[in-house]
Amino acid sequence: METNQSVLEKTARQWLRERGVTVDDIADLVYYLQSKYHEDLKMDDCRHNVDRVLTKREVQNAILTGIQLDRLAEQKKLDEPLQRTLETDESLYGIDEVVAFSIVNVYGSIGFTNYGYIDKQKPGILKHLNDKTTGECHTFLDDIVGAIAAAASSRLAHATEDDKLLDD
Repeated sequence: METNQSVLEKTARQWLRERGVTVDDIADLVYYLQSKYHEDLKMDDCRHNVDRVLTKREVQNAILTGIQLDRLAEQKKLDEPLQRTLETDESLYGIDEVVAFSIVNVYGSIGFTNYGYIDKQKPGILKHLNDKTTGECHTFLDDIVGAIAAAASSRLAHATEDDKLLDD
């Protein structure tokens, strides 16, 4: 399937892959969040919703900003005390979550609930991204990936509700 992706979207998708995150990884998180609500949920549906979320400029900007900051922290190119804050993913920093909220905000309040849940559970790729022993910094990326999954889950839930309304 040929799509008309912008340079911004292509770069965001490329940077995710370079950091070890695939659409399938995020789709797995969507499945984790939504499978108990949709007995016939298919991974293709999860992938489709992740792909749709990735077409949003707000999401692309969050990906590029977060990954760039994570990279700079890995390269020790940030001034203190920000350098140490990002390296250790300090719990009271919170700016990484604010960037994630810009993603979930695109799809409404259910996205916030999904994001909070998945951020606490840390399933799948999120567990790897939160592993501080790898030497990589994913202070922003773990929250961004969780937010993309939450937004895709919200999109899926809204689509299902719209379908139900049409059936009534």
